[in-house]
Amino acid sequence: MKTVRLPNYSISNREYEGLGQIVESYGFKKVVLVGGKRALKAVSQKIRDGLRDSSVEILGEFIYGKECTLKNIEALKNKKEVLEADVIFGIGGGKALDTVKVLSYYLGKPCISFPTICSNCAGGTAIAVVYNDDGSFLKYEPTPAAVHIFVEIETIAQAPEEYFWAGIGDGISKKAEVLFASQNDDPIDFVATMGLSLAESSQDTLIKYGEEGLRDVKNKEVSRSVESIASEILINTGYISNLTNGEDYYYNSSLAHVFFNLSTLIERKGEYLHGYLVSFGVLVLHAYDKNYEELEKIARFNKKLDLALCLEDLGLKREDVFTMADHIEETLEWKRSSVALTRDKFIEACLYADEFGKK
Repeated sequence: MKTVRLPNYSISNREYEGLGQIVESYGFKKVVLVGGKRALKAVSQKIRDGLRDSSVEILGEFIYGKECTLKNIEALKNKKEVLEADVIFGIGGGKALDTVKVLSYYLGKPCISFPTICSNCAGGTAIAVVYNDDGSFLKYEPTPAAVHIFVEIETIAQAPEEYFWAGIGDGISKKAEVLFASQNDDPIDFVATMGLSLAESSQDTLIKYGEEGLRDVKNKEVSRSVESIASEILINTGYISNLTNGEDYYYNSSLAHVFFNLSTLIERKGEYLHGYLVSFGVLVLHAYDKNYEELEKIARFNKKLDLALCLEDLGLKREDVFTMADHIEETLEWKRSSVALTRDKFIEACLYADEFGKK
């Protein structure tokens, strides 16, 4: 029997009003907080305030580490408070939330997401990205999605602006990847069709509100634009991910994330946020698909928001593309794609997108 589970969600401008009642409605009595150092500092007290008038007990609070790695997950598995909790609260950015999803999955416990930055949709997806200890990509880990997502716009608006900016870069990939990955399949599963419908609208929201939302975040302002972008990235793209990832089909990610994953294999100076790398991957996808209208549209959008336009922006050289392409057959997207992908076309698309972006 096919069962589709999507997270419930709550959005507020400030504070987590009603948190205790919602957590109690699931039957949870004991919780543990796991997140990033800065994230816990930003919202731990707000969460405690939200639970104050309830019967929910907080057993402990732990920093997860800095990466979603098996080592960090294993360390948390051995915590007495984690083992005794009914539910694990994941607090922070994508790596913290992915860590908690995998931890919860391994322990057979539910989790609730509290995204504190708007850099990706990890808070609502039923999949986690696990890295090696050196920061390189290890694997995708299918997990249950969080049962509930709590989004507090004030925290999102006050977080460092680069995360909001990178989240737009990641979110802009959703429509492109889903439509590209599903183009050869007919008929398409009904659940996937719902995901495609949501994906169709996702790009429009990001283009419409992206520039204004980013400006408001720079000014630490709570606004309709910030809420619109946050809802798109943290909620809608998570739903799309869950609806477009099935046993018989995989449309959730494609060439934009192939580019991201392969780029982690190249050692270089500097740090590059996931969404920034993916934003160039979208150009690669459109170049691969020879969809030059969308290529120009997204390139102009990237330029307006100072997202990636060429390999140099990412600390990469043209010769790095050939090294990356040597590993393309190892990617999940390659293995599950219903669209014929080739190493040579990937190289050609990367180089074309690079030249196009430089213009």
